[in-house]
Amino acid sequence: MTRRTFHREPEAVRQQDLIAATLDSVAELGLAGATVREVSYRAGVTPGLIRRYFDNKERLVAAAYKSFIADLIKAAEAGCGDGPALSRLAGLIRASVTAPVADGRTLSIWAAFIGAVHSDPVMAEVHRDGYQAFRDLIERLVAEVMSERGVALSAVEIHRHAIVLNALLDGLWIEISMGGDDFSRLDVDRIALDSVATLLGIDPTEFRD
Repeated sequence: MTRRTFHREPEAVRQQDLIAATLDSVAELGLAGATVREVSYRAGVTPGLIRRYFDNKERLVAAAYKSFIADLIKAAEAGCGDGPALSRLAGLIRASVTAPVADGRTLSIWAAFIGAVHSDPVMAEVHRDGYQAFRDLIERLVAEVMSERGVALSAVEIHRHAIVLNALLDGLWIEISMGGDDFSRLDVDRIALDSVATLLGIDPTEFRD
């Protein structure tokens, strides 16, 4: 466990330091272990400073979960790159099933947070907004892919594809992040790309290119 040295920083930077310390605590100790005292120690500040920015642990945890989801989406979106929609969708898929999006630490943090989603309305809202943002990204890419290929699909059909594709990626992400032997011996990129290609009615070899 590393304790940061206190430095006077702008308020936004200090809040991000506290969120980073919270995520580190959650990854190692779970949600119950991420106490105000633990987070303040890791951040190198007093517990009172946390309450100044976040009022209580619940608000700090919600802010950490929001930041966590946003960072995952950014990392996946960064894999899109430029080029045709099919290439960008393939990049998103690859990024979604490889580190840093898919790894043990990320899964541990997510699993700790997800337990609070069904009991805490604030966490539930953060969860809903974050997942909606990722599904919206997938839906836009699917719509662009189909448009490029001259395939006419209704908005309802595109939405349905996005929901199923998101569920597929979620399942692969969990399995890969758990680090099971079955997946360690497989080409997870190819599995993910072939599965999505089948879902969208695209030749898998074309999709991988």
